[in-house]
Amino acid sequence: MNILIIGAGAIGCLVGGKLAQSGATLTLVGRPRLAEIIQRQGLVLRDPQGNSTTVDNMRIVGTIAKAFASGDLPYDLAIFTVKSYATEETLAELVADVQATSSMMPLMLSLQNGVGNEEAMATAVGAANVLAGSITTPVSVVQPGVIQVEKAQFSIGLGAWQPALVYEQIATLQHVFQNAGFTVQIYPDAACLKWTKLLMNLVGNATSAILDEAPTRLFADPALVDVEIEALRETLRVMRQARIKPVNFGRYRFKLLAPLIQIAPKPLLRQFLRAQTGARGDKMPSLQIDLNAGKGQSEVGWLNGAVVRTGQAIGVATPVNQVLTDTLLNLVQGPEQRASWRNNHARLLAALAEKGYAR
Repeated sequence: MNILIIGAGAIGCLVGGKLAQSGATLTLVGRPRLAEIIQRQGLVLRDPQGNSTTVDNMRIVGTIAKAFASGDLPYDLAIFTVKSYATEETLAELVADVQATSSMMPLMLSLQNGVGNEEAMATAVGAANVLAGSITTPVSVVQPGVIQVEKAQFSIGLGAWQPALVYEQIATLQHVFQNAGFTVQIYPDAACLKWTKLLMNLVGNATSAILDEAPTRLFADPALVDVEIEALRETLRVMRQARIKPVNFGRYRFKLLAPLIQIAPKPLLRQFLRAQTGARGDKMPSLQIDLNAGKGQSEVGWLNGAVVRTGQAIGVATPVNQVLTDTLLNLVQGPEQRASWRNNHARLLAALAEKGYAR
């Protein structure tokens, strides 16, 4: 199988590095400067114990066009690990290069966070050519070309975006990932997998970005933990109305957790969420990292924003997710406002109260 990975961030490098170590044929597309660094020094993967492995049998290029200009065509699989806000532009580039080289359209797999990427892929290339995926490994970029695995939890979930995709294709991918050291589970309903991963990505993400606070500090405030609980409950109400069932994923047992989140007393849920975020230490979540980097875009539209859009479509109110989405997008567009929101719990709670949120 000839694999193209588009996006050389933490997840793209992790997946590409492990696949290359297993002997898979692959090309990784990253920014030109990063491609130069990895070409020169190799890709360094660090495990949780501090041991480093250098992967030097992987081809990396600076653009999708270069991947098609000098690679062995066709690609059998294109794995998307770019940020969700880059999906449509990346798809357009990929489709154009496939057409320009008269190549076969590869099967597409999204390992991205959030909801909406597979829909964009299906619109561009047809739903029968799309796979949904999620990965649980906590990983970060130490420096360009050096990836730190925080926990050795190499779980991947896969699901066809529509039943027309034959099972043998998914089973082949399962074997490829398993050969690279991943534990792989195939899900009959891809939407259930992606929304379950969405639940995991919501906790402490938008609020930490808005307040510029590590989740451990943020979660010391019971009022803000309750905001997280209500954001999760809104999401679960949307999922229930849309007939999307939470599933177990890796070590996360959401079939059991989802009903508890909906009905358990808040003091008990606060303890549970604090325990989950405490494992992160002072590591900041993705939305804060992107905001702090001044990227001018945010994945919040594919996380909390996806909850809001789906809720509007099916008639479920989502005021907490709406406030978190709108506030963070305002900060993306107006970074000069960040200082007035930093550590300002009262301001966020007041903004929520204006939309009807009652503590």
